[in-house]
Amino acid sequence: MPDDRALSDEPTRLAETVVPLFGRQLDAFTPADWPDRSRVDLVAGVDAQDDCAVYRFHGDHELVVGSDYVRGPKFRLYEMGYLDEYDLGYYLVAANLSDIAAMGAKPIGVLSVVRYPPEMTDVVFRRVLEGIRDACAASGCLNVGGDIGGAERLILSASALGVCPSGGALFRTGAKPGDAICLTAPTGFAGAAMAYLRAADPDPGIEEKHLGTMLDYWRRPEARIDSGMALSASGVVTSCQDTSDGLKAALEGVAQAGSVGVEVREEALPIPGAVSAVAAHLDLDPLAVVLGDSVDFELVFTAPADQLAALSGDLDFHRVGVVTERRDVVLVRPDGTRGALPGKAWRHAPADVRA
Repeated sequence: MPDDRALSDEPTRLAETVVPLFGRQLDAFTPADWPDRSRVDLVAGVDAQDDCAVYRFHGDHELVVGSDYVRGPKFRLYEMGYLDEYDLGYYLVAANLSDIAAMGAKPIGVLSVVRYPPEMTDVVFRRVLEGIRDACAASGCLNVGGDIGGAERLILSASALGVCPSGGALFRTGAKPGDAICLTAPTGFAGAAMAYLRAADPDPGIEEKHLGTMLDYWRRPEARIDSGMALSASGVVTSCQDTSDGLKAALEGVAQAGSVGVEVREEALPIPGAVSAVAAHLDLDPLAVVLGDSVDFELVFTAPADQLAALSGDLDFHRVGVVTERRDVVLVRPDGTRGALPGKAWRHAPADVRA
């Protein structure tokens, strides 16, 4: 049984924790390949114990790379005891792979940076790495390298690598007036969990029926890799972005990047039962929760309305609005009145506290 008080140095943790958890990667790696015989192989991963991973590319590809940092112990739900170190490691991977999904790419690896305080025990350190490993496995890729070492507190950052056939990457730009605006699945679960737990006003019905589901959006978030790849393969998608900063922020991002407007139909927005329950309990506008800074890692995409049939067999989605020439982002209510989208879009400012 591991000693839950042990405090090993960095070389020991590398040899006794990192390499055993992430070893034999050449055997575990599934090559990324396509019908035209283009292919990506892993040549060296963590088990090689070099400073870098190495991939070999055969054919014509686009390499998609993104990086994201997460709050570590500054997550509000971690401070409240609803997340543990395993959850933080898992979340780190999902946050990075969500950006890869939004580009329509297939993930081929994650590089993680785990900096830990002097008092972090070997057991807790291992839990962080286990969360990273398991989140990678759930998305069909490997943690192929990165960095570990000491810091004043737990610091988590990562870079994700993905590939797609030449010309296959999706971008925020490209939405055209008349395009349908679609959403892969309902949003608001993560935001509802945050609002409910911060309110410290328990409700037995919510606790029994909805709290576990809502917390899973923080504990076991899922990057929409398969959906992104299907959108890319369709050849009809004109723009795509994930909802990691909330649905409202994603819609505003698509509009700004494409120099277009967005009309969202209120009756088309799916409102999950958990969101409705929390909104009713806390006297909130459920649309503000669905559209606000809820971290649900869904995908917002646009495509010509007459070509949506090309997507319907590959993935589920909700058509929520239309792209317009008029450069504003509005909610159209059933009676035809127009107004600003409710909810607070996430902004990366020093004073903001999301989680």
